[in-house]
Amino acid sequence: MKVYILFIIITSFAFGFLEKVDSKASPHPFEAIFNFGDSLSDTGNFLASGAILFPVIGKLPYGETFFKHATGRCSDGRLVIDFIAEAYGLPYLPPYLNLTKGQNIHHGVNFAVAGATALDTEFFIKKGLGNFLWTKNSLNIQLGWFKNLKPSLCTTKQDCDNYFKRSLFLVGEIGGNDYNYAAFAGNITQLQANVPLVVEAITKTISELIAEGAVELLVPGNLPIGCSALYLTLFRSRNVEDYDKNGCLKGFNGFAEYHNKQLNLALETLRQKNPHARIMYGDYYHAAKRFFHAPGHHGFTSGALRACCGGGGPFNFNMSARCGHIGSKACADPSTYANWDGIHLTEAAYRHIAKGLINGPFSNPPLKPSPFKIA
Repeated sequence: MKVYILFIIITSFAFGFLEKVDSKASPHPFEAIFNFGDSLSDTGNFLASGAILFPVIGKLPYGETFFKHATGRCSDGRLVIDFIAEAYGLPYLPPYLNLTKGQNIHHGVNFAVAGATALDTEFFIKKGLGNFLWTKNSLNIQLGWFKNLKPSLCTTKQDCDNYFKRSLFLVGEIGGNDYNYAAFAGNITQLQANVPLVVEAITKTISELIAEGAVELLVPGNLPIGCSALYLTLFRSRNVEDYDKNGCLKGFNGFAEYHNKQLNLALETLRQKNPHARIMYGDYYHAAKRFFHAPGHHGFTSGALRACCGGGGPFNFNMSARCGHIGSKACADPSTYANWDGIHLTEAAYRHIAKGLINGPFSNPPLKPSPFKIA
């Protein structure tokens, strides 16, 4: 008992920015977290792989808010996955490509890579989009990493089933880059045709993880990309009818909703095939839409559409002076911005999304109650 109390005290100090939640449930519902995805949840894999096409994430101002140094996260600080780990009393997930021999990985691993796609590299090469890819480490590659690592996590089937039963698997957000690469190349008409392929790749990975023993899976959908400074800059329109009342591009937000709807339908089919598993949908779209609709109410006094770090322009996003490059600079207080670098969000925005997932109502069915509450 003394050891348990000491552990709680130490954990409370370590996560001083969290509040203890009174609950009769187990204080730690998850023993580990395994994450798959792209730059929205990569904690260092892209940087570890060389970050050839985006080396600035290895330098300040990336990481300036919380870590005080660059970690390979595409933000000023923590990501949704970091807040989830904190809320469940777990350490930040180590990136798979940075693992060292003998490292303790019992509490989980992050396989996400910035720029990753749901579809394999060959698909984009055939479409003439190979030069746009940041990485070849697609979702299928990440799944392969997990399978390779599995013998280091557990041995017998019973051991693995018991361990993974108390683990949370995040599959995504993934798929956004599949659409980004096509959109940036000007193939906007192809976006909708790619949705079934992207959704199929995601559901195939989920099925394989369930076969490996996963029981608790959170599958986030796409963000409202029409509110992204990147899309608002590249696809700027003179037609006011192309924008909603929040200043976002209606067509691209409508596309994101279409992807999310198809993903939800596919997840329902998976639930029927795997009644023993809890397959949760993470509604990133509506969790984020709240602060795009009322930025001031959520603390974003500098707005939600304009990037904190950039090189000028209506939305402070400039392809020739992106965040971290010559000609760009970061704002004085990222917490007042929702958008970090034109493409990714700030720590403050990710905190709001994480709270919406953990506290509700943006996980369906709900995540297990967390022992710590995000402040």
